[in-house]
Amino acid sequence: MIDSYSFGSITVDGEKFTRDVIIGKAGVLSPWWRREGHSLGPEDLKSVLASTPEVLVIGTGSLGVMKVPDGTLEFLRSRDIEPRAMRTGRAVEEFNNLLNERGPDRVMAALHLTC
Repeated sequence: MIDSYSFGSITVDGEKFTRDVIIGKAGVLSPWWRREGHSLGPEDLKSVLASTPEVLVIGTGSLGVMKVPDGTLEFLRSRDIEPRAMRTGRAVEEFNNLLNERGPDRVMAALHLTC
């Protein structure tokens, strides 16, 4: 469960992180780096693919600067993972709601915490 989020900071189950994160049933991966910084590619999601969630909530940053190309969305769908990309503040709400509805085995989040 995500306790709180503000620009550059997120608290998950009482632990604070100040670098981008991937959240799943195995815990939190941080720092999470992308090969192209503000663009999300399939190669940036290895830990997500290993866990095979039903839904991946993608936080594109406070202002939505991180781009999620159509090819990445199609890549996820081809692996039966439903991508939901939105600004990180909204993504936090979406993740927590889905976590309550579907459980930790079915939902993951990949969140850009700044811009």
